[in-house]
Amino acid sequence: MPEFIDNATFAAYFEGFEHTAWRLETRTGYASDRVGAKFHHFLETGGVPDDSHRPWCRNVQAQTARGKRIERVRIVDSPPTREQLFLLASAAVNISVGEDIRNLWRRDADKAGLPPEDFWLFDSRRALVLHFSDADEYLGAELVEDPTDVVRLCQIRDAARHYAFTREEFLSQVPSGT
Repeated sequence: MPEFIDNATFAAYFEGFEHTAWRLETRTGYASDRVGAKFHHFLETGGVPDDSHRPWCRNVQAQTARGKRIERVRIVDSPPTREQLFLLASAAVNISVGEDIRNLWRRDADKAGLPPEDFWLFDSRRALVLHFSDADEYLGAELVEDPTDVVRLCQIRDAARHYAFTREEFLSQVPSGT
């Protein structure tokens, strides 16, 4: 069993990075999304409220104003799950405050040999590998600083970023019936 960092340490990485924070999201859904009011609002209305006032968005604005980048690539099934459609819809707010969120079809991720692990990569020097239960419940984050492991994650980032589409480009590929 990996050793997990505490939540305060996890949060500190998003203020202390120097240049880039980058994430790969690979799951078909996240339990934390499914229990939230925002997700239920999406299921009822097809839209998401503007929640750009939340702490995550305020931090993205502060970090990007300093010239830092916060980016992610989300792997999406075909057709997208309802959770992935929710993330596509809610990404608009994150993008509006400065985050770069791109999407990649799972079939293309598989062709590129991307692994199924979720992780954050900070300044190409350290990573937090996120662990989840079979029910998509977040279990914790494992700090990875071994240079060999970090280089492997950097290579995954480079491949994912190369094949990923901006939100707008990706939405044009999503069938309107989903």
